[in-house]
Amino acid sequence: MNGGAHGKDIEEEDADGGDVFLDDQDILHEETLDVEDLPDADEVSDSDIEIDETDDAVYLFTGHRGEVYSVACSPRDTTLVATGGGDDKGYIWKIGQADWSFELQGHKESVSTLAFSVDGELLASGSFDGIVQVWDVSSYSLKCVLDAGESIEWIKWHPKGHVILAGSDESNVWMWNADKHALLNMFSGHGGPVTCGDFTPDGKTICTGSDDASLRIWNPKTGEKVHVIEGHPYHTEGLTCLTISSDSSLAFTGSKDCSVHVVNIKTGKVVSSLVAHSGSIECIGLSQSSPWAATGAMDQKLVIWDLHHSLPRCTCDHEEGVACLLWLGSTKYIATGCVGGKVRIWDSLSGNCVRTFSGHSDSIQALAVSNNVQSLVAVSLDNTARVYDISEFRL
Repeated sequence: MNGGAHGKDIEEEDADGGDVFLDDQDILHEETLDVEDLPDADEVSDSDIEIDETDDAVYLFTGHRGEVYSVACSPRDTTLVATGGGDDKGYIWKIGQADWSFELQGHKESVSTLAFSVDGELLASGSFDGIVQVWDVSSYSLKCVLDAGESIEWIKWHPKGHVILAGSDESNVWMWNADKHALLNMFSGHGGPVTCGDFTPDGKTICTGSDDASLRIWNPKTGEKVHVIEGHPYHTEGLTCLTISSDSSLAFTGSKDCSVHVVNIKTGKVVSSLVAHSGSIECIGLSQSSPWAATGAMDQKLVIWDLHHSLPRCTCDHEEGVACLLWLGSTKYIATGCVGGKVRIWDSLSGNCVRTFSGHSDSIQALAVSNNVQSLVAVSLDNTARVYDISEFRL
């Protein structure tokens, strides 16, 4: 009798309500077990226990019904936060006020980016639907709608006024006057999605990086390109992130090619390269108080750089890829967000991890810090935003 038929007979007998017996001829294979290999009845290994990890958040925002991609903290209200996500929604909410939030209605696709103007009066929300919406923060009302017609990747405000810069996935950069609802310029020339960009801190120049592996430097008034940085000795793969020195002289760019290059904005020349990572660079930040930079990458490392010598000061190992980082104001501390959901605080002097925040169950997408450097907000693919108390790291 074959196994399949035997199984059927057992099912039929069992269905009839009769007893079912197995005898020696039913044994297919015999295995010898060592009694000492068997666990005691009261012994359970750690791997058998599912431990609920501590949630270190002091506040949890659960208004989104999809992955949360972007976050911004108001520069003048210590409790006001904006978040946007894959549910096509943006929200303004306040830390600690669970009964209040304001929905940024109108977007038809994911809200990919958010930014408060420097004076905190306006909030811009950008979406994959090609629309930038500008909101009056004091009245929580829609001020204007700016249509690029191309998926918006990022938004930056001019450091001295209500002028918006936005990069698209179709190789263009748009600049509008938000007060006059007017398009000022469109910058064309990149050969791929414009993945990063910003005004220089003095407001006189624009730098944009693209998946085409180039950095372009523009005159914002005329729309003309001043420099195109590409080819040897620059990046060989697409740019992922960019930041600019406080004196507006240097642009720091990271790339999928695992390298960081430093470009003199005035001359368009590569003046230095920061090479230590073995994975795609995801984020760059500059210290406000020291000549140091921090870079995070998919190689599970945060590297803190001495910019005078273009050498690593510290290498901070993570358990997962580093997706985002943020210097905590003018302090010596750096926050990192990882693909595993952890948020960590690092001492840039020693390179030691001084705090690990748990709570998120999926990749951290962005970090923002309140203007009093007391609250750190992390948003994640787990559909939530969490607020962590960082008041102990304010000095």
